[in-house]
Amino acid sequence: MTARRMARMRATLDRRQPDLRVLMDQVHKPHNISAILRTCDAVGVWQAHAVWPGVERFRARAHSSAGTGQWVKTVAHPDIAEGIGSLQREGFRIYAAHLSERAVDFRRVDYTRPCAVLLGAELHGVSDTAAELVDEHVIIPMAGLGASLNVSVAAAVILFEAQRQREAAGLYQQCRLESDVYERTLFEWLHPKIAARCRERGEPYLPIDEDGDLRRRP
Repeated sequence: MTARRMARMRATLDRRQPDLRVLMDQVHKPHNISAILRTCDAVGVWQAHAVWPGVERFRARAHSSAGTGQWVKTVAHPDIAEGIGSLQREGFRIYAAHLSERAVDFRRVDYTRPCAVLLGAELHGVSDTAAELVDEHVIIPMAGLGASLNVSVAAAVILFEAQRQREAAGLYQQCRLESDVYERTLFEWLHPKIAARCRERGEPYLPIDEDGDLRRRP
């Protein structure tokens, strides 16, 4: 592990936003998942949630479709009601990218509070169930003849507005992760295969030195 790579990983973790999430409702195309996860990584999203039949299958799709998939925590939900409910119970406000009579300009909502951006399926958009359960609908104003943007493009537009607001509020100025979460994630990034083996065996992660190299247990 080079000192430069170690410093970059720590700098990235220092800017992760534990209270900024994305929730994908039946987004299935690999290139869209790839692009959304790439944007999540770029703006410091901590977790990407998805309605998907099994977390391991979603993780496999996420990792195979994007080199950045391994840097963003992934959580799968069996249905959209459970996904929205789990985030709302944690205190998250859910903003759905959805055209409706009550939709507001995406720049008018507050992304500095705990929030998640919900993105609908490529063909049908946000489901009726999701539209009823979320806290707000947001739209990206369009000046052309097209009615909407591709789901991954819409995700990027909204998430970079969230980043802009959070930068202005100083939320990237200091690490916001709990120390145990920070160290555990750092180990998983540095030594993914060993971390996976430790999880399979139910063993704690091995200690690492300041350079990220493995140390022998005392």
